[in-house]
Amino acid sequence: MSEAFTPKKNAINHGVILGLMLALSTTMMYAFNTELFTKWWVSILNLLLVVVMGIIATAKSKGLLDGFISFKEAFSTYFITSAVGLAISTVAGILIFNIVDPELAQYLNERIIEISQEFMVKMGAPQAEIDKALAKLAETDNFSLVNLGKSYFSSLIFQAVIGLLIGLIFKKKDPAIID
Repeated sequence: MSEAFTPKKNAINHGVILGLMLALSTTMMYAFNTELFTKWWVSILNLLLVVVMGIIATAKSKGLLDGFISFKEAFSTYFITSAVGLAISTVAGILIFNIVDPELAQYLNERIIEISQEFMVKMGAPQAEIDKALAKLAETDNFSLVNLGKSYFSSLIFQAVIGLLIGLIFKKKDPAIID
């Protein structure tokens, strides 16, 4: 393994690339179609991007270690990649929704309420339940600093679970090393 390029550096590099990709995605949606922020499939694509980049980083780290990687190294690579990438993306969201264009955040919160109401009506929810859910949504600013921070940490928890699975899948003990 090259001392100059370690699994940790690999994870950070892939995390920065991931973060820039997510930030670019956010910026492009802001510039060209803000309605994309309310689409569920955009969130799924972003989630898949995080997972794929984490897997790529883990596979590269395994290669750096001559094909042998411990569970801890595999998990750490995946988690660091995710944490760095999501942090950069969160900062981009904070900049756009709290500094550059706070009115967009207010508009998107209103759109989320409208979309939720349409969905609940379509699913046949009782009006009392719809009213209750909409009142709760009206109290929530999804794009506030606190809520973007909460979203970051909940995403990290989810990614940690995925990272545990990736660590199990990628781990490969070097038979030359005796415990």
